[in-house]
Order: sequence, then structure tokens, then C-alpha cells
Amino acid sequence: QVQLVESGGGLVQAGTSLTLSCEGSARTFTGYAMGWFRQVPGKEREFVASISDGGGRPNYADSVKGRFAIRRDNAKNTVYLQMTSLKPEDTAVYYCNTEKRPWYTGTDYTWNDSWGQGTQVTVSS
Repeated sequence: QVQLVESGGGLVQAGTSLTLSCEGSARTFTGYAMGWFRQVPGKEREFVASISDGGGRPNYADSVKGRFAIRRDNAKNTVYLQMTSLKPEDTAVYYCNTEKRPWYTGTDYTWNDSWGQGTQVTVSS
């Protein structure tokens, strides 16, 4: 079971910024593409952003493109989601996850079945 711990969420005003962190162990992090997702009650979890194991090929949902940035620090086994110009519709629980296949060079990621606790982001108008 992949163990990832998300943190950094909180209550912020619209237009401000927030950075989320997701920390894993070397075993679960090294060599794996990472992704951020979010979910609001009553809706399915949706993709937000992904990044390859080496830190390249960032990909974003259209709804966050130009406002969010994903990056990773492999030395710290941590992936970050830098969120700017936050909107009330960004309110959700944010989760991170890993691609199932280590050193995968494609972009059609297959995410692990297990999820962490997530971190709540609430954006007030």
C-alpha cells in the first residue's frame, strides 16, 4: 500500500495563493510519476496535475492551467502543488497519488488504487 501524506491545506480568500505538499517514502516516491487530484462532496475525484518521475512533463487540468504549478523534490520525496489566484470553485479535498508503474515514460498514467487522507482547501469569496 502506497503511503503518502498530504499537507498545506487551509482556509484562504479568493485571489490568494497556497502551496500543498505530499510526502512519501523513498520506496514509494522514487521513480514514480506523481499526480494531484481533488474531490468535493457528491462529485467524483478529478485530476488536477501530474509530473513525471524526473520532474518533467507537467500536465494540468484546463480548470487550473496557468494558475497552478506542480513540482517535485526527489531528494525530499515530496511533490508540491503551488496554487495561485485561487477561486471558490477550487474548494475541495486535495489528494496526491503515484503512477503504478515505476520509471514509466508514457503520459497515460495509471494511478494507484489507494488514497491518503487528503488536505482540505477552502477558498472564500
